[in-house]
Amino acid sequence: VMRTWVLLSAVLWCLTGVRCPRSTLFNTKGFVYGKTGQPGKIYVKLHQNSPVLICMDFKLSKKEIVDPTYLWIGPNEKTLTGNNRINITKTGQLMVKDFLEPLSGLYTCTLSYKTVKAETQEEKTVKKRYDFMVFAYREPDYSYQMAVRFTTKSCIGRYNDVFFRVLKKILDNLMSDLSCHVIEPSYKCHSVEIPEHGLIHELFIAFQVNPFAPGWKGACNGSVDCEDITNRNILQARDRIEEFFWSQAYIFYHNFNKTLPAMHFVDHSLQVVRLDSCRPGFGKDESLHSNCASCCVVCSPATFSPDVDVTCQTCVSVLIYGAKSCPTSNKNQPHED
Repeated sequence: VMRTWVLLSAVLWCLTGVRCPRSTLFNTKGFVYGKTGQPGKIYVKLHQNSPVLICMDFKLSKKEIVDPTYLWIGPNEKTLTGNNRINITKTGQLMVKDFLEPLSGLYTCTLSYKTVKAETQEEKTVKKRYDFMVFAYREPDYSYQMAVRFTTKSCIGRYNDVFFRVLKKILDNLMSDLSCHVIEPSYKCHSVEIPEHGLIHELFIAFQVNPFAPGWKGACNGSVDCEDITNRNILQARDRIEEFFWSQAYIFYHNFNKTLPAMHFVDHSLQVVRLDSCRPGFGKDESLHSNCASCCVVCSPATFSPDVDVTCQTCVSVLIYGAKSCPTSNKNQPHED
């Protein structure tokens, strides 16, 4: 059964489109064509290569072009030339290798070409400008908030504490090879009146499953895309925990002599909610990045993110992409109305 669930999570992992190029522009096979007017937004996963940006629109690419020249301007408003990170072809195609936060921003290409009247040899130069807004992004780090309930014979007595500690140890052991662990565990005991069963005592248990157990970086094997590995691990950890509690329900229903222990799992009580967090310098903004709403997108200039929150905060003195702090010097500057 566990293999089936791990396989299912792997399929769902692929369906989330982690590796798919995310763009609001027309693109095909990793090629993104320009369009005039409002710049389209392109999202490039951190440490991956950008899609190929083509310095013409799709319609023009199907036509014959005479004497074309291409001029690329980067986010720092300087002319781009080919180097070990930026690849520009003779036909004006640009690709950025190993994309990093500071490479985010506006990429502009100007295409110049000639139209020639065959009968008069009259030449006319045409210029077209294409803008591409390119943003670095990461996948969010997943963790899971879980809640379960167990019956108990009384809300008084130390055995509830003992049971709670044992359960946490079992769950930690279930996923120790995945570098995941239980954090922020808590429980409360309540009296619950159940129709036709009278009053019983139940432990309401809550905990988080977190992919950053001590030594978690060892699971990365030197990979720069470590969130891919930690997220894959925590999906497996979630599956194992769900299967553990399903097995408790199975025992409940298949205990033929009906001598159930005083403390047993309350069927259908397991609740699982995914929590997303972003690394410093990244945040989520569905209104600004609707085409990458589930992504942790690099914080734009005038914003920063110092912790694992999912939002970039305002800071007018920040001039870079991916800021992790807000310089305090702006506090003494006069406030503009």
